[in-house]
Amino acid sequence: MAKIIEDKLIVEFKDRNSFSREELFDFYKNFEPSLKEGTLGWRIYDLKNKNIIKSIQRGYYTISYKPKYKPEISGELLKFAKVISERFGEVKYCLWDTDWINEFSQHQSSKKLIVIEIEKDFIESLYHELKDTFRSNFYLNPDKKIIDFYMSESQNPVIIKKLITRSPISKRKEKKFEIYTPLLEKILVDLFTEKKLFYFYQGAELIHIYENVLKNYTLNYTKLFSYAKRRDQEQDIKQFMNNHMYHLVKDIIE
Repeated sequence: MAKIIEDKLIVEFKDRNSFSREELFDFYKNFEPSLKEGTLGWRIYDLKNKNIIKSIQRGYYTISYKPKYKPEISGELLKFAKVISERFGEVKYCLWDTDWINEFSQHQSSKKLIVIEIEKDFIESLYHELKDTFRSNFYLNPDKKIIDFYMSESQNPVIIKKLITRSPISKRKEKKFEIYTPLLEKILVDLFTEKKLFYFYQGAELIHIYENVLKNYTLNYTKLFSYAKRRDQEQDIKQFMNNHMYHLVKDIIE
């Protein structure tokens, strides 16, 4: 029921620059006639946490709802996904390519990485399967030396590595079969964490990417920080966001 009310709230106020606390109270009273003023405070707190509304001044709000991220799946990714689905069945995996980052980055990279992650017990099997099937340059868990001396010479390298358990991924249907891709929350954490692999997205570029994502898309910060914690980066990412984009996260990060 809560989700239905939130959707109605977005529709009700989305075309207005602002609305008052009193108007929000009247809106909720349509669904909860006995709603108390104190309970409204908790409703507002919850809406802010979900990034549905934000304060613009005391007692006035605006809708901050943003679309969910749904990048285009290239034909190349579809080919890889089809083979993985056919040969590895229900094994968990996800794949994406760094062309997706061009939407957020200040500089458009000429190099594209395709990243495929799969459960750790199937990494080597997947590597050999894809290498036997396609002509791309595949790299299995590349270290700094491989990245510096081999991948740097490859135009569109394909990275195969372990999928961290409970990674934030999504399932979508393309060309009549299911494909698994990382959520934006995962991509942001991976870009921050894997500095050697994503060396061309560091420094000022990483700040630019984070800012553009936060401004333009809905993020689940619980998922983002939970995954960051699994990668031992939660506090570092929170500090990074506080240092460089405090105006966007001041109501989110404790």
